Amino acid sequence: MGLDALHLHDLRHEATSRFFERTDLDLMEIKAITGHKSLQMLSRYPHLRTAKLADRLAGAKRGSG
Repeated sequence: MGLDALHLHDLRHEATSRFFERTDLDLMEIKAITGHKSLQMLSRYPHLRTAKLADRLAGAKRGSG
């Protein structure tokens, strides 16, 4: 997949996922930044990395590491 296949939507998707993983922003703050009109639409975006999710389950704070 080259840059020709990259779209603005792809960047929004990636950025939204990283806001959830790498910051301590809450849902409403991320929603305001990304411009999603509903929490239902926002919930379709994040694809959390398994290792980060495991860290959170082990007690790590969001945005750490």
